[in-house]
Amino acid sequence: MDELLRTLVEWIEIPSVTGEEADYGDALERALQAEGFATERQHVAPGRFNLLARAGEPKVVFCTHLDTVPPFIGARVDSEFIHGRGSCDAKGQALAMLTAARELLAGGEDRIGFLFTVGEEIDSLGAQVASRERRAPWNPRWTIVGEPTSGRFISGHKGIFKARLEARGVAGHSSQPIGPSAIHELVGCCSRLLAQDFGSDPVLGPATVNIGEITGGVAPNVVAERAEAEILLRTVSDPDQVEAGIRACLGECVTLERSAECYAPVTFHVPPGEEAHPVAFGTDAPHLDGFGEPLLFGAGDIRDAHTDHEKVGRAQIEACVARHVRTVRDLLAAAEAEG
Repeated sequence: MDELLRTLVEWIEIPSVTGEEADYGDALERALQAEGFATERQHVAPGRFNLLARAGEPKVVFCTHLDTVPPFIGARVDSEFIHGRGSCDAKGQALAMLTAARELLAGGEDRIGFLFTVGEEIDSLGAQVASRERRAPWNPRWTIVGEPTSGRFISGHKGIFKARLEARGVAGHSSQPIGPSAIHELVGCCSRLLAQDFGSDPVLGPATVNIGEITGGVAPNVVAERAEAEILLRTVSDPDQVEAGIRACLGECVTLERSAECYAPVTFHVPPGEEAHPVAFGTDAPHLDGFGEPLLFGAGDIRDAHTDHEKVGRAQIEACVARHVRTVRDLLAAAEAEG
């Protein structure tokens, strides 16, 4: 097993489910320091930190996340792929970025940095802290966000609107004409929500609605006093516009509590000559204020991420390394030409 595979296998073997990223962060810090990068830990929560690293003054930042979804799945290697949790989402991205940075440094280019965030799979808390705490010399022109994009540059992704619907009713015996039932009110609201048109974009496609969780009631023969639903929309318009559409579906007994995680659709820089592709999944990019213009690119297929068969190809990582090197050089050359 060569060094490239061995490093990725070692990283996959470190569990780093959201909230428990520290051991993997330690390993990445050691790897970055071994390559000559100055590292900095950014406190996010007790036992949790973002990891920043730089050679000189970063004009291009490589960014991906430290956390993985559960459950932990150990590494396995065959003739073509490296399997295991985080192989493509996103430890394979970190390996490709670090390998590209090694080549760039060897060629005399030190205007590069890294930002590894915690919490991307849940709430992008690390990215929010990184933006809030950003200080000189962290003023990059571009940030390359690493996610499994099948080696394609991404033009944009939908926004997110996440909220809780809460219905209130009157508890009582189901044989009596009392109410309203919180569950009945919530079901009616959800029916209207699913029928609502939240718009469409010529590139991103239509907005989508998912009612991901419903709770409420105490027994079949008791009119429900309370019911709740967690909803998530992948949107093509501003969050305030989306909220107005949802509120039109609520009814008198249902209220809406909007999450702080909501954001509008995101556009990405696509290098000249590259075919642009949209994606439906979300990233840390909407929360990286002050980190320059984002690009979205990486090895592996999003359809393998979050599954029990997550994997990334060795050839995919090698191709990603080469493209990262070329992308950084082209971006910096373009900036120099602009003066």
